Amino acid sequence: MKILTYNVNGIRSAISKGFVEWLRATNADMVCLQEVKAEKENIDASVFEELGYQIYWHSAEKKGYSGVAILTKVTPKHVEVGMGMEIYDREGRVLRTDFEDFSLMSVYMPSGSSGDVRQEFKMQWLADFELYIKELRKTVPNLIISGDYNICHQAIDIHNPKSNVNSSGFLPEERDWMEQFLQSGFVDSFRHFNKEPHHYSWWSFRAGSRDKNLGWRIDYHLATETLRDRLTRSVILPEAKHSDHCPVLVEME
Repeated sequence: MKILTYNVNGIRSAISKGFVEWLRATNADMVCLQEVKAEKENIDASVFEELGYQIYWHSAEKKGYSGVAILTKVTPKHVEVGMGMEIYDREGRVLRTDFEDFSLMSVYMPSGSSGDVRQEFKMQWLADFELYIKELRKTVPNLIISGDYNICHQAIDIHNPKSNVNSSGFLPEERDWMEQFLQSGFVDSFRHFNKEPHHYSWWSFRAGSRDKNLGWRIDYHLATETLRDRLTRSVILPEAKHSDHCPVLVEME
């Protein structure tokens, strides 16, 4: 089974850059999207349905902002929109599809880069999300949380850790949260298979950062430890250029 996560930074923009044709070639079974920035009604859903996908969507109340989606060729037995907390759900950040033997979430975690207010919001989100997942795992033990975490876990995950030590996304308290979250029973599927540096999933639009590979790894598939032995491969796909992010693939039996 092939699962992709991709912050498309606007689904309509990505479609205009060849996203649908690329998706056809990848033939993924499930695709988690973040920052779709559109209502489902604003896109031509038939282009995905023709590829065999069922489409599930969670938009933000604010137009042109945030939003997550899941495309799946396997029919879920249940779909959960949001996490039951209005302050986050109105921003369209969480969507879950439950299947027979595991559940898949598409998550777009907040960024704190715009200033102190949003950084405080991000830290509160992290605390609340961790509690939400802890409770969820009592009934959903096999879980893959895919998406844009807006956090680089370790120095190996960012091109210049020294100059970014005070940057949102690489703050000590954010990295500590990620470490604690992993220690609570999750596997970073990419690092499970790839220990080498210089693998990133987001690049600034400024100063030719992508061409120079001056990036950040902030997009993840985190799988519960119960799924570790079923994971077979995970790779980042930087050749896909429909966004300032690129897709991340995980495969499992």
